[in-house]
Amino acid sequence: MHDDRLLVEGRLERALRQFIRPAIHTARTPLTLTVWHAPGEPVPVAEALAAAYEPFEPGTLWGRPWSTSWFRLAGRVPEEWAGRHVEVVVDPGFNDEGPGFQAEGMLYDAAGVPLKGVHPRNRHLTVATRAEGGEPVDLLLEAAANPAVLRDFEPTFLGDVRTAGDRPLYRFAGAELAVFDDEVWHLVLDIEVLSELMRELPADRPRRHEILRALEDALDALDLHDVPGTADAARAALRRVLAQPAAASAHRVSATGHAHIDSAWLWPLRETVRKASRTFANVTALARDYPELVFACSQAQQYAWVKENQPHVWERIKKAVTDGNWAPVGSMWVESDANMPGGEALARQIVHGKRFFAEEFGVETEEIWLPDSFGYTAAFPQLAKLAGVRWFLTQKLSWNQSNKMPHHTFWWEGIDGTRVFTHFPPVDTYNSQFLAAELAHAERNFAEKGRASRSLVPFGWGDGGGGPTREMLERARRLRSLDGSPRVEIEKPSAFFAAAEEEYAAAAPVWSGELYLELHRATYTTQAKTKKGNRRSEHALREAELWCTAAALRDPSYAYPYDALDRIWKTVLLHQFHDILPGSSIAWVHREARDTYAAALAELDALTTDAVRHLGGAGLGSAREAALNASPYPRAEVVEADDGALVHVDVPALGARTLSPPPSGTPHVQAQQADGAWVLENDHLRVTVDADGLLSSVRDLRAAGREVLPPGNRGNLLQLHPDHPNQWDAWDIDKHYRRKHTDLTAADSVELVESGPLRATVRVVRSFGASRITQELRLAAGSRRVDIVTDVDWQESEKVLKAAFPLDVQAERSAAEIQFGHVHRPTHTNTGWDAARFEICAHRWLRVAEEGYGVALLNDSTYGHDVTRTPHAEGLGTTVRLTLLRAPHSPDPETDLGTHRFTYALLPGAAVGDAVAEGLALNLPLRTAP
Repeated sequence: MHDDRLLVEGRLERALRQFIRPAIHTARTPLTLTVWHAPGEPVPVAEALAAAYEPFEPGTLWGRPWSTSWFRLAGRVPEEWAGRHVEVVVDPGFNDEGPGFQAEGMLYDAAGVPLKGVHPRNRHLTVATRAEGGEPVDLLLEAAANPAVLRDFEPTFLGDVRTAGDRPLYRFAGAELAVFDDEVWHLVLDIEVLSELMRELPADRPRRHEILRALEDALDALDLHDVPGTADAARAALRRVLAQPAAASAHRVSATGHAHIDSAWLWPLRETVRKASRTFANVTALARDYPELVFACSQAQQYAWVKENQPHVWERIKKAVTDGNWAPVGSMWVESDANMPGGEALARQIVHGKRFFAEEFGVETEEIWLPDSFGYTAAFPQLAKLAGVRWFLTQKLSWNQSNKMPHHTFWWEGIDGTRVFTHFPPVDTYNSQFLAAELAHAERNFAEKGRASRSLVPFGWGDGGGGPTREMLERARRLRSLDGSPRVEIEKPSAFFAAAEEEYAAAAPVWSGELYLELHRATYTTQAKTKKGNRRSEHALREAELWCTAAALRDPSYAYPYDALDRIWKTVLLHQFHDILPGSSIAWVHREARDTYAAALAELDALTTDAVRHLGGAGLGSAREAALNASPYPRAEVVEADDGALVHVDVPALGARTLSPPPSGTPHVQAQQADGAWVLENDHLRVTVDADGLLSSVRDLRAAGREVLPPGNRGNLLQLHPDHPNQWDAWDIDKHYRRKHTDLTAADSVELVESGPLRATVRVVRSFGASRITQELRLAAGSRRVDIVTDVDWQESEKVLKAAFPLDVQAERSAAEIQFGHVHRPTHTNTGWDAARFEICAHRWLRVAEEGYGVALLNDSTYGHDVTRTPHAEGLGTTVRLTLLRAPHSPDPETDLGTHRFTYALLPGAAVGDAVAEGLALNLPLRTAP
């Protein structure tokens, strides 16, 4: 037999494109359009219903960036369409961008009840499956003119309503009534499923040729000039090949509907409120037609938004949960970043999420659902188990640049030995469309073949929302058991996990430690003010809760501010979403985040001040000023009183001490000039700041005068690198950045501004490019650390700023603080896995050590670090660098430009316990109050 496969496939492609798909809607008639352009931010439907509308013609431009236009769609079903399946089809100007990344909208009925969302792959609304002639159609379309921001990572000012301009983005293509031909639509799906499967099968498989000839027979049965009249005959030619069941050994796919909705990313938070409503309306509408649908939906915050803003949709969600079509999953308030949130915050993510699902739906969620976060802390397994969570799901590890994860289903072991059963879907997407290529990839890619037989496939349009479509549900029906394809069963994630655990738990491999993503490493640094706001808010919440609790216990008249603290916690948790805290959202998101953090911190300060006042009223205070210690460690520090005077004070753990005149024997520090350098010395350290303002010597006096810096090296060396990742500007720092750098050694001025007896400070000013850095190198009486208080006017473009500390410590590994513990990472690059960790995350401290001696680097708002082995004249040392600032251009073209203030510190002679205590002290300064 001659091989004419390509001819048949070409014939099929043209017939499908030119004749069959266009025949799905056999007749069309335009609806009459009128419009009201909302003048500012989105408004409730009630306000839109009361607005004055004006005539609007299809083909007209509309929609300045981030604006909303409300369109009335009016008409009647033609009499000759009586008994037919009639739909409204809307196209406000969709382009080639995917759903969620362009114009989208919500359709309401004439009374303002939301019906369903519309996007480029879901443009229809069914009027009636058997329409009545003359039936009126009166709808309202809330159309959002959201711009496409992320185009080849080119800088654009479309990412903020203040800079996006007024040029209309879209041309309204039309809104029509159309007759929907079910048989033609089903024929299209039959052909698509079979032809896609055929292309995935090897050319020597009989099944491939069997499908090809069945498709050829279907084309022969079809009159391309009368597709509706011959569609049934064409479908009949395909029934036999569609009916052949999957092999008994076929991979089993548990499919669950999904719509990953980034709580903010290329759109502001307020738009996510509408994205969630549109998507959830779509899903609940779809469930009426497809009772087998199960939709897995995470992020309690998004549910809360819908409950508040769309009560009709909320009631439909509750019904879908009861009916089994909807599965609340994830156990978290948002799908947060999984590296940078503090331990208490990560615990609160789970507590608030699980509480919401339990109170609103009576559902006890059993999984952590984080498909898109940028790596996963090794603290997660124990937190999950403590919260009653059994399972963990991620997808993002498929993005690894260098090393392929060896498992898809495995036990993940945390830092305390706790294990959680984990799945990493081999389909390598959380936005599956049930394409044959996706399912074939899942089967081929599955690492546990021979021991396990099933994997999870989340299907539906996502990232910008959208969710499953009727086409996807129809594909799933055809793929339930189809020869040549994996078996597909739509079910809840819990059903998949329970079956996978029963099948494989005893034999599943173990992955120990963090799930490090070999990509998006710059998210530890980008948008420094967002990260600082998070760190400060986490610690301010700790402090407020501590003193508010103390006041409630001590003063019967004091009312604990539960509602305010609960609200602020939820605000902080929301901003830990995995495109806000990592710095990968548009300018609008981070501008609002800065304002939100400032408001939260001001409110927390007021709550703490009030609580402390009540403590004084309970007889615990005095007329004198006191220092309050919110740390669980006793503190002996220098603080600044209200009158500006410095006072050394010993404060017990979780306690207070009045600021008294210093007794004799108070620790002191002295400063003197020698050989053009400043020498600062207390009982613990002798620190030399040279004429360039760099640390030329740091001697640990309690360790027999041990020099911390290697011979010929200087500490706190600021280094400026070009920063041009291959793509994903805000997200990535690619290793080639290290090939070139500039040491910022030139100083505008180096001067001693405090000389003791309680604090000595050298101020260093440096200018480079259009930027300026002022640093105060401080040594306080009795302190074991050197604090470096930094003010930066940052005006660089596509640069990364590092602060380097070469240390005379031969460390085989570093220890970095994470939630409720720390992780060790090699300092060498023996393997590809080691080499890939060239940028790492740490919370308040990172420590390197050799036998008997360690040094820690502390910070108050920095997360990105790198650690390398560094030969020097007398041996091998270790260089630790903090990543301070970046300046990428996409998606925010002015990322981090402006002023910044942060502090980091060098702590010689540090054991792990010292790093913990001092890192906490740096982040929880003693509070002074009456």
